[in-house]
Amino acid sequence: MNGAEAPQTEPAVAGPPHLKRVLGTWDLTWLCVVAVTNLNVVPVIASNGPITTWLWLLALAFFFWPQGIAVIELAERFPAEGGIYIWAKETFGDFHGFMCGWCYWTTNMFFIPTLLFYLAGIPAYIGGKATADLSSNGTFFFLLTTGLLWLTVILNIRGMGVGKWINNLGGIGTMIATLALVALGVSVLSRGGAEFKWSDFGFGGDYRLIGAFGVICFGLVGLELGPVMGDEIRDPRRTVPKSVVYGGLLSGALYVGATLSVLLSVPQRDVAVVQGVLQAVDKMTAGRNLGWILAPLALLMCAAIAGSVSAWAAGSARIMFVSGLDRYLPAALGKIHPRYNTPHIALVAQGVICTSLIAMSFIGAGVKEAYVTLLDMAVVLQMLSYLYLFAVLLMVVRKGQNLYLGRTKLWFAAASGFTATSIGMIVAFVPSHQITSIWIFESKMILSCTLFLGIAAALFRYYSRRQTSATGAPSVPGVHI
Repeated sequence: MNGAEAPQTEPAVAGPPHLKRVLGTWDLTWLCVVAVTNLNVVPVIASNGPITTWLWLLALAFFFWPQGIAVIELAERFPAEGGIYIWAKETFGDFHGFMCGWCYWTTNMFFIPTLLFYLAGIPAYIGGKATADLSSNGTFFFLLTTGLLWLTVILNIRGMGVGKWINNLGGIGTMIATLALVALGVSVLSRGGAEFKWSDFGFGGDYRLIGAFGVICFGLVGLELGPVMGDEIRDPRRTVPKSVVYGGLLSGALYVGATLSVLLSVPQRDVAVVQGVLQAVDKMTAGRNLGWILAPLALLMCAAIAGSVSAWAAGSARIMFVSGLDRYLPAALGKIHPRYNTPHIALVAQGVICTSLIAMSFIGAGVKEAYVTLLDMAVVLQMLSYLYLFAVLLMVVRKGQNLYLGRTKLWFAAASGFTATSIGMIVAFVPSHQITSIWIFESKMILSCTLFLGIAAALFRYYSRRQTSATGAPSVPGVHI
């Protein structure tokens, strides 16, 4: 070779692990459906009677539609990983961003156990009398719920390329189960077998009914979950708006149809808050040679619950992950798995907290009261994060620069969304009829919410001081766009 040495090639240096863009339009659409349409809240709402139909319409018009507008606008303006946490941080500064993110992911620490609680009533509809007693067996219930929780955590650690299929199957399962329920409801109505009169849609003066509005608003959250995974979405500026519209329309229709179908078949006083959907199907199929539907529908419900747990676990773990990167939570939470490129430590930490809450929720209460109390705690914390969401939109529209959607539409969304969210948070403290001890309920609500917010403020103060000590320059949160 003319005595010349062959050129040497420098070995490629592997870069740090990074999140992979694996989510497309329909992945996010099914994520919206499985995150928003949680059939486990339908019995809680339906137990308040047909009056909840009007509450649904109010929530859809003044909370859900504004939510979709806000998510599309803010995802266009802030398309990074972290979603609602980044939106609040970039607008109001680090402290408010942290508090918003904290409320968001701690909400799911309460909400994920309520999803798993819905599994309690399913064995009776899969195996009949042979498995009915398992629903009241505390040991079996704990093992079942925590087992499914950790299965979803492990699969999400393997990557969103794996985890998204749990979400997709859960979304499809939710849609099929709801459509089957609605079809049975229409059949009952056409045969004149409805259990209520049209006069039942009037307001009877029972103040406890207003508490359902908070649960309805809470049941409609989730459109923002996709943008939380902004760095894992393919072409987010095109994908997010489409998925929000598709997922929002599907979720709203499925929710209202499911609630009316439960009310058609089960008297208000008899609705079981933990297994009300399957209870309604059982009653609608009785005497019609359709009992075979129960077992496959129960399995679809399991798939829907697994998908919803996976969606919320993955989304809230991203908030913990970004907070870890920002050093306002332990830095380990910001680490990415070297092989699967996922926030594995954040996912495991979330699993540990959820497992602890499942165990603690049985203190002084049975399954039914523990379920309702956890749900109301989740409502308060979720509404706090949504106050930030609509406050950010108010700041964006007030600034009025480079608006993606129309100014009038954004003003409506910001004002009505902020108002509806405030009402939803306040009425969550109104105990429902499932609560036997108002004093215990209110104590748990106030103490738990105060404790979680106090811990957040203390953590922010601690980690801010550590950052100041390391850099020598204090960070002063400000308001900016």
